[in-house]
Amino acid sequence: MNRRPWMIRIVATLALLIAPRAAFACPVCFGQSDSPLAWAVNMGVFVMLGFVAVVLAAFASFFIYLARRARRYESTPQEGTAQC
Repeated sequence: MNRRPWMIRIVATLALLIAPRAAFACPVCFGQSDSPLAWAVNMGVFVMLGFVAVVLAAFASFFIYLARRARRYESTPQEGTAQC
């Protein structure tokens, strides 16, 4: 069952190179920027950017929380150390 994998790779590569590029282009890349697919692609990009912004804001707020907590801990007077 060894079908020469290098030959399959060569045939697949040639098929991709010979195929016309217009067959792979979406309406946004092909020039129809007013199609519903173009609007959906743009909205998808904005949603993904929104997710990235929310995650970055969550990380920033967590580190701000840690910094405030450390500052509050340092400012409180400490009682004697506990001994076992």
